[in-house]
Amino acid sequence: MDRNARNVLHQRRSSIGRWARATQAVEFFNVLTSPELLATTEALLPEHRERLYPPTIALSMFMRQVLEADGSCQKAVNGWAAQRAADGLTPCSVRTGGFCRARQRLPLAMVSALTRETGRLLSDKAPAQWLWRGRSVKLVDGTGISMPDTPQNQALYPQPNTQAPGVGFPLARLVMVICLATGAALDVAIGPHSGKGSGELGLVRRLLAGFCPGDVMLDDALYCNYFLIATLMGAGVDVLFEQNGSRITDFRRGQSLGTRDHLVRWPKPARPEWMTPEQYACLPDELTVREVKVAHQVLVTTLLDQRKVSKDDLSALYARRWNVELDLRNLKTTTGMDVLNCQTPQMNEKQLWVHLLAYNVIRLLMAQAACNAGVDPRDLSFKHTVQLWTEWVSRGLSATKDGGRLFTLIAQCKVGNRPARIEPRMRKRRPKPYPWLKVPRAQARRKIKIHGHAWETK
Repeated sequence: MDRNARNVLHQRRSSIGRWARATQAVEFFNVLTSPELLATTEALLPEHRERLYPPTIALSMFMRQVLEADGSCQKAVNGWAAQRAADGLTPCSVRTGGFCRARQRLPLAMVSALTRETGRLLSDKAPAQWLWRGRSVKLVDGTGISMPDTPQNQALYPQPNTQAPGVGFPLARLVMVICLATGAALDVAIGPHSGKGSGELGLVRRLLAGFCPGDVMLDDALYCNYFLIATLMGAGVDVLFEQNGSRITDFRRGQSLGTRDHLVRWPKPARPEWMTPEQYACLPDELTVREVKVAHQVLVTTLLDQRKVSKDDLSALYARRWNVELDLRNLKTTTGMDVLNCQTPQMNEKQLWVHLLAYNVIRLLMAQAACNAGVDPRDLSFKHTVQLWTEWVSRGLSATKDGGRLFTLIAQCKVGNRPARIEPRMRKRRPKPYPWLKVPRAQARRKIKIHGHAWETK
């Protein structure tokens, strides 16, 4: 490295350190400047002037914003103004325009790369006792999120056609890859909720480059697809899925490995429309997979040796697939990612990645706490960690300086082991007796202006 490059690098690191020392409001960002992440973080930071909201401050405030119960920009700016006053800095305006523009200036590539890097770091650093037989298991599942009803959002993520125009909300589909050992978000693909190529199988194909030889993909029956399995097998990745309901399983066929356990050959189906003839020709004419029946369900896997992996082993591993449902619930319910609140699809995508980055920071704290306490990170409470971390930061405490006490408190609250738990999917508290809005809001306002509210006209 020449002298000029060293000077530039020193200036960037000095800038990062100066903002980190100036106020505790960037404590979220400080977690990203650990020795393992500092090089990546400084390489991704854009060139910027010393504004009130430089990228370090804006990103940290954005991450804190998505974890707060009140996620408004006004709340974030008020907190920043109060923190500056507590640190003895000059007063600043509490108008939200500067912060909103700073959020827009944050490069999407920086936020997404930091998210992937934190997820990769967490997954790679997982101790052997957290892994499954020394192998990395990656969970994949899809979900939907909505966003404000604006023309820009509707153009890219149109609302379901079952909803009347002006009444529904834009809807997007996500497919996420999550590390089973640590719960870290490794990657995500986003697309419209409906339309050609917008299904979960179409989105998951964008994420296959993130799988490495020796990994295990763990998914539900939707992903039990010949072409997906063949592609993963070619990359040295094993799979464990539940059998797709459209496929008939006959244990009288194939090579028997035991009771309700056999190897069977699947012939290659006809070429789908999305696949080119060249891609189709490269796939094998048949696959040899293992089918086992455990607990009233048929599992499909490429782990063919029953002496190394028994039926009980497969059943126990597949039961852990439920963790992805809990992880998605943590993201959508605890951090509020189920409803994004930006006016454009570009900002909504950025907000999505900030949610995942903040989620990974929490998972990073949980992994450190679990390592210190000698427990599995899946035994710790995500919501407890979020609540403790936000309170910790609001009181000017630091994870780098006061980490020992923080990790001890995180490890104290464990998730209960409640096997065979059954709860009705119902709500006891009744909603308020307002009718549904079935016309565009502007049209409803005009009607009220002319005729008054319904209860006033009776």
